[in-house]
Amino acid sequence: QVHLVESGGGSVPAGGTLKLSCSVSGVTSSTYSIVWFRQAPGNELEGLGGITTDGTLILGDSLQKGRGAIGGNCARTSLYLQVNRLTPEDTGVYFCAATPSRLWPWNILQQEQYSSWGQGTQVTVGS
Repeated sequence: QVHLVESGGGSVPAGGTLKLSCSVSGVTSSTYSIVWFRQAPGNELEGLGGITTDGTLILGDSLQKGRGAIGGNCARTSLYLQVNRLTPEDTGVYFCAATPSRLWPWNILQQEQYSSWGQGTQVTVGS
């Protein structure tokens, strides 16, 4: 059974940088896809980025143009998220999720693909 634990959340100042970690256990192969999602108040779950079956790192729209980064390891035991230039709109609960399904850049950020989820970590960005 895959178990994911997010860490690094809390209150952060606007304009600062957020760094989150996802610790993954129970993975049985190095081809798992693992991603970060965000649930902002009043918004739908948003895929931020992750690592595909073949190890490609993918950034969603919110992390483009230098706004963020994703890092992970080949063993799929950890995934990191960095979000730069924080604004109050980055407030929300951040989740990581994993699946043994073979996912690729065009479907990795689809929440319905994921069978294992962490409990989430709350991030609040001060104005």
